[in-house]
Amino acid sequence: MTEDTQAAAGTAEGQGPVEIDEELARHLENKREELFEKLEIRDGFPEDVIAEAEELAGDVQGEIDGEIDDRADLRELTTWTTDPIDAQDFDDALSIEEREEEYVLWVHIADVTHYVHPDSAMWAEAVERGNTVYLPGYTIHMLPPVLAESVCSLVPGEERFAHTVEMHLDKETLSYEEIDIYKSVIESDERLTYAQAENRLDDPDAPLHEENRLVYEVADRMHEIRKEDGSLVLNPSRDRAHTIIEECMLKANKAVTHELMWNRGVEAMYRVHPQPTPDEWSKALQEIQDLDGVSIPGEAWDDPRKAVNATLEEAPGRQLDKIQWAVMKVMPRAKYMNDPFGGHHALNFEIYGHFTSPIRRLSDLINHWIVYKNDVPENLVALCDRASDKQKAAEQCEREYKGFLQEVGLDPMAVNNRGIEIVDE
Repeated sequence: MTEDTQAAAGTAEGQGPVEIDEELARHLENKREELFEKLEIRDGFPEDVIAEAEELAGDVQGEIDGEIDDRADLRELTTWTTDPIDAQDFDDALSIEEREEEYVLWVHIADVTHYVHPDSAMWAEAVERGNTVYLPGYTIHMLPPVLAESVCSLVPGEERFAHTVEMHLDKETLSYEEIDIYKSVIESDERLTYAQAENRLDDPDAPLHEENRLVYEVADRMHEIRKEDGSLVLNPSRDRAHTIIEECMLKANKAVTHELMWNRGVEAMYRVHPQPTPDEWSKALQEIQDLDGVSIPGEAWDDPRKAVNATLEEAPGRQLDKIQWAVMKVMPRAKYMNDPFGGHHALNFEIYGHFTSPIRRLSDLINHWIVYKNDVPENLVALCDRASDKQKAAEQCEREYKGFLQEVGLDPMAVNNRGIEIVDE
């Protein structure tokens, strides 16, 4: 085991699974079933969907060999994934190069639409589910596990079909000089956890150190530019590994939506986040200003998002949750729409949509199909509403299940990170 693997395992795996008895396990199962029924969340997959998925899992490498000539061959490009330690599906991978005049950033996304298309049973089931539901110690996949965790997942050392977003970025402004979106074949060199990525950044002799150092340097600047532009950042102390993934995925999602809206002018599943009313923002800022030890810098009041960013950076740690809650209370829910206008208020993006997680979100799956085929589903408005509703249901399910775990004396984070083992008393 390498040092960074040990570091990653230290908190999550070193203590072993959370142990519970059979009676408590039954209580947890009953609670899940109650929530699934109430929120109309489907757990098991129909037989025809499982059969369809298993048929596709037969000869993945043979299919790749047969199609490699029709795709960009990126197997020699240094590529890696970074995910939470408990991740079961790897749907995004990174590559980066510094050139004389530019940075080239590749975000490779699992090519789910190669397998899941509107005529398939799996597509209909994905529409039914809307998204993957992640509960502590329990996952309800949007796609059959053989696809989500194996055939589509960008596992290390295995060739995989990908949908690559290649971005050429200006060295000074990090704005797009060129965007290219295409089908590819990649082979991930390594799967890193967030803790491992942090250690690679600190160890000059470690594999992927230079790549992680470079992508963090770019991602950190993207983060600062985004804040200066008025993007709301509610977690100012996010570690470097999370900053890399968040900023690179935002950059890729924005690039794809730019392509769909400005270059093609097509409808797609855009992510729209309405802004609070001026009165609601005033109420939130006043609530923040009244907190003990907190003061909103005078020059920041004109833009509430910049005011919150500046305050979070200076506020005492004990008040961060209260500041975040004051903002969340007045924020409308983001929703999926076939028209991007109105933009994404929290991010301060005029146009935004999701593309980087097609294994676990219906919106991304549909946007992949539109990018690939330039074919907009006739029922796109209904699909947008469906994705919005199912996301709301998933969030409520997660919230209520975590609350139940706490009621029965379990730590949701420990269960999430370490899993559960049923032991005989």
